[in-house]
Amino acid sequence: MFKMLTRWLLFVFLGSAALAQSVSVQAPSDIAAGNAFALKTTGSGSATFYLLGPSHILKKKIELGGDLQIAGSDVSSAGLYQAVLCASSDCESKEFYVRPGPPARLSFLVHPSRVPVSAPNAINATALVFDQSYNTVLVPSPVEFRFSLAGTAPFSRKQTTTRGIAWLQIGSTAKQGPLQVVAAVGDVSEPRVIRQVASEACGLRMSATSNSRNVRVQTDPIRDCSGNPLPDGTIVSFTKIDQAGRSTVDTPIKKGIATAQFSVVGPGRISIACGVVLGNEISVGGGQ
Repeated sequence: MFKMLTRWLLFVFLGSAALAQSVSVQAPSDIAAGNAFALKTTGSGSATFYLLGPSHILKKKIELGGDLQIAGSDVSSAGLYQAVLCASSDCESKEFYVRPGPPARLSFLVHPSRVPVSAPNAINATALVFDQSYNTVLVPSPVEFRFSLAGTAPFSRKQTTTRGIAWLQIGSTAKQGPLQVVAAVGDVSEPRVIRQVASEACGLRMSATSNSRNVRVQTDPIRDCSGNPLPDGTIVSFTKIDQAGRSTVDTPIKKGIATAQFSVVGPGRISIACGVVLGNEISVGGGQ
């Protein structure tokens, strides 16, 4: 009785081992996310197939001994997958890796949205490279940053991604206006626009005209050191000091200039400032 039971257990064990050896699944060595491919199976008869992935699980009945077609939508996420075949009480599994596909999408960030002209290292551009299924492309990829502004020659800079990210810091140009920045990898590109505005006033000067006790002061056209006119609405401060004391008038630039009018008691002085920039000083009154 014991010998018969031993022979039966041995037969079951060997039969299971033979079944385990007869059922197998093989995956290609290189699989890109989102691309269809085929798994090779061995054995005969029907089996249940499971595909376990980072974000997707697939289950279906198959016939062993042929190629098992896997749709690209079933491997859209890059990462580690496990293919499992179960026939009767026996299961065989195979792990394989799905890599990200080629660059197909960009996420592009530019900071700030508004910057003064001729400011060193003022613009930060960051590009993140993804494949068609939004997996980060970890293979180093060249990203071209293109800069263009009306009335100036366009220029570009190239950076290679590190773990899917390309970063560039650059100074603003000398001319105000909308600066277009485009990040491109292959045939994929993303545009952004930075508003370049005039910097601080440069060479700030004013002149004065008077009648009786009133003095009218007016600036020359106000520009920055690169020749860009400061925008209308920028505040200019005129300060008068005379026998009546000290008074200040803040007035906005209109059509490129700023004006103010003072009543002067005795000899006095009028100075001008725009932001942190000081201009000339004029002596008024007292026969000046």
